[in-house]
Amino acid sequence: MGRLTIYKDNYVDATAVSNLFIDEYMKDANDAQLKVYIYLIRMMNANLSISLSDIADKFNHTEKDIMRALKYWEKNRILSLEYDESKSLIGIHLLDLNGPKEKASLPLTECVIAPVAVSVSKEELPANENIYEKPSYSLDQLKEFKAREESSQLLFIVEQYIGKTLTPSEVKTIFFIADRLSFSVDLIDYLVQYCVERGKKDFRYIEKVAISWAEAGITTPKEAEQKAYKYDKAVYEIMNALGKTSSPTAKEADYIRHWTKNLGFGMEVIHVACERSVLGTDKHRFEYADTILKSWHEAGVHHVTDIAREDEKFSRAKTSRGMTKAASSNAFNQFKQHDYDFESLEKELLKIR
Repeated sequence: MGRLTIYKDNYVDATAVSNLFIDEYMKDANDAQLKVYIYLIRMMNANLSISLSDIADKFNHTEKDIMRALKYWEKNRILSLEYDESKSLIGIHLLDLNGPKEKASLPLTECVIAPVAVSVSKEELPANENIYEKPSYSLDQLKEFKAREESSQLLFIVEQYIGKTLTPSEVKTIFFIADRLSFSVDLIDYLVQYCVERGKKDFRYIEKVAISWAEAGITTPKEAEQKAYKYDKAVYEIMNALGKTSSPTAKEADYIRHWTKNLGFGMEVIHVACERSVLGTDKHRFEYADTILKSWHEAGVHHVTDIAREDEKFSRAKTSRGMTKAASSNAFNQFKQHDYDFESLEKELLKIR
């Protein structure tokens, strides 16, 4: 009998992602970083060459966004970037996630799963370019930036936060953040607000925060807020005060934001509410503290000294309610004792007899 050919109508066309990546790395990555990494795996499996512009076009990102995502994964030892002598990107190596950590410092050939060729022209990534280094902008460039309607509105918003007219140097910093770091107007708005709320109006500080966000691949105010709360010391103080040792969940972070931003409470008042929540219940402590803080907000509490006033009012009201209840429970006995004269009743009964 001749040899048989076995075939089927459909073949599995899938991209496998490491479970270790899902468990350990995916939770901290943003949307752009995840897209770039998964797309690299897909192109590697197909043995296809790609370029920065191809990836940028695929996901409607800028090439700077893609480069930031690649640098983020390189920093986390997920991949290695290869450059030629002129510092142009020529290759990407996806590293073995299951391999020993020491291998990250060994020659790339010992750590590589498979190479993904990346063709990058010098126009796409100029030699020796550092996207996190502020260039020397000319006066014409600054004038052009300030002349744009969107930029003009942005600079006005920043001046309102800072409380003064911006100097040329400060305008350059905003231009750099918008131009090189590709921050949107909304993200720059949130960035300056974030720094000012922490008492930092110095533009060198604002620039450092912007660069740290860019290196982390942050592209939206929501991602920036999540990062800020993840590393905010005050958040962990509140978590500890409620007996929590883990990172805050999304719901818990919402409670904390509501207390600090919407209700406007300082840490001292929140700490008192947390202490009472711990004493009052073993479960649902966030809900318990939220009820306390809402009632204080409605009562006009702003400082710890105001809490004593509210405690006194509550104590008086509780005492008054107790006295009213006691009087009500004794009403029947009092009625009998005061309304009946047993001596007179006895005389009336004797007369009848």
